[in-house]
Amino acid sequence: MKYTTKSGRTLTDDDIEALARAAERGDFPGEPGAFVVGPPGRPRLSEEELVTVAFKVPRSRRDALDRRAQARGETRSQLLREILERELAS
Repeated sequence: MKYTTKSGRTLTDDDIEALARAAERGDFPGEPGAFVVGPPGRPRLSEEELVTVAFKVPRSRRDALDRRAQARGETRSQLLREILERELAS
């Protein structure tokens, strides 16, 4: 199969495999800074071990929670963590 990059260069499966092997060795083509490699995954929430806490609520409460989180630009988990921290701090 052939692929076309944004710059118009055509790459084959073999080209992509060669680039992958080079990347696995730590070799990257181009000028330094041409590729930005971020840390894998999200930043750690805590230095402590994380555990899952699950409980059931009526669907209407879950939906209200999701609307509130969305209005704040947060995820459900982020909002629940914030509520928990605030409650435990008081």
